[in-house]
Amino acid sequence: MKRRDLLSLASVPLLAACATPPTPPTAPSPTDAALAASSQAPGAAGKLPPPPPREWRAAWIATVANIDWPSKPGLSAEAQQAEIKSLCDTAVNIGLNALILQVRTSADALYESKLEPWSEYLTGTQGQHPGYDPLAVWLAECRLRGLELHAWINPYRARHSSAKSELASTHIGRSRDWVKRYGDQLWMDPGDPAAAEQTLAVVRDILSRYAVDGIHIDDYFYPYPITDPATKLEVDFPDEPSWQRYTAKGGSLGRHDWRRYSVNTLVQRMYVLAHEVRPGTRVGISPFGLPKPDMRPAGIAGFSQYDKLYADVELWLREGWMDYLAPQLYWPRAQTAQAFEPLLQAWRALNPLGRPIHPGLFTSRINDTPQSWLPDEVVAQIDAVRRLSPGSGHIHFSMAALSQNRKGIADALRSQSYAAR
Repeated sequence: MKRRDLLSLASVPLLAACATPPTPPTAPSPTDAALAASSQAPGAAGKLPPPPPREWRAAWIATVANIDWPSKPGLSAEAQQAEIKSLCDTAVNIGLNALILQVRTSADALYESKLEPWSEYLTGTQGQHPGYDPLAVWLAECRLRGLELHAWINPYRARHSSAKSELASTHIGRSRDWVKRYGDQLWMDPGDPAAAEQTLAVVRDILSRYAVDGIHIDDYFYPYPITDPATKLEVDFPDEPSWQRYTAKGGSLGRHDWRRYSVNTLVQRMYVLAHEVRPGTRVGISPFGLPKPDMRPAGIAGFSQYDKLYADVELWLREGWMDYLAPQLYWPRAQTAQAFEPLLQAWRALNPLGRPIHPGLFTSRINDTPQSWLPDEVVAQIDAVRRLSPGSGHIHFSMAALSQNRKGIADALRSQSYAAR
C-alpha cells in the first residue's frame, strides 16, 4: 500500500508499540538515552535554532515521475532552465518565500555527483548528463528572487515504480546486496549500516558543494507496506540478512525495535553531520501526518508510521534532531478521523524544544476529479495554522497545483492568504 492510498483511510489495524532500549552503535555513537525508543528526556542537541524571520511559505517541487519539474524528461537544457525560472517567478508572484527541491528521488542525482548517477527524470536515461547542473541553476535563480532553497532527498528508496530506463552502471542497485526489491521498487535496507553511510555521504556531498538553506527528508523510511495479491497478507520487508547479522553480534532488540533504532540512528547522525558541514543550515523532516497511536488526540485514527515505517518522529522532536517538522496534514478539516486542527495541535504539544512546525498542505488535492478540494479549503487551513501557531508557516504539496492555478488557487493565495507580504 502506497502513501496516497492511506490519505483517506479512516483506520488501519495498529501494532502494539515496543519500548526495549537499544544497544548503542559503534562510533559515531548517539547516546543510549537519545536513541532508545523509550527515552523520555530531551537530549542535548545544541542551541535552539533561531525562529524563521518571517512566516515560512514554502512549496515542494517533486522531480520523481516529473510531478512538478521538469514537465517531462528529455527537454533540452535550455527548456529545463526556462521552466526553473518560470516556477521561481510564479513562487514569488504568489507570495512564497521558500522552495524545497527534490534532488535525490531514488539513489540518483539532480546535481553534479560522483556518488550517484544522473536522474532519468531529466533526460529519460539514468546516468545521462543533462548538459548543465540543475541544482546550481535552481540555487542561482532562487537567490536572485530572495527565495530560500532546501535540498530534498529520499533517504532509502533506490528505484521508483515510475522508472523506465535501465539502471546506470554506477547505480547502487547493480552492485550492492543491501539494495532489496520490495514490490515494484528497489529500497536500500535501513538495517544495513552501509545504506546509512551512502545517504550520509550524499548529505555531506550536497552541503559541502552547494550553499542550500536546508536539507530535507520525507516520509519514506521503511517503505509503505504492500499486500501479496494471492494471500492478501502484508509482505514483510526483506531484511533477513541484516537482521541475522545484528542478532549474531549479540543484538538484543526485537525486530521492530531494531528497525526503528536503525532509522533513529540515521536521523540523529544526519542532523549532526548537516550542522558540522554547513553551520546554519536547517534540517527538515516531513513525516506522515499522524502521531503514534498512544499519542493521538481523541477520535484520531489511521495508519501508524511508528509501527509500519519504523519512524519514531516523536522521539526525534524530543531530542531536537531537526530544525523544523513538516507533518503531512493531507486531510480536510471536516475529516473527523484525521481532522486538521486537532492534528496540528497534537504535533505542537509533542514539541518540548519548540522546533518550528510547518504543516504540509495537500494543495494538489485541488484537481479535476470529483474528489477535488476547493481553494477555500487550503485558504482556511492556512488561517488555522496562523491562529493555532502564529508566526510559523506551512508547505504546499506541490508546486504543480500552484503553477497551474488550479481552480484559481494561486489567485486566492495571492489576493487573500498572502496579500500582506
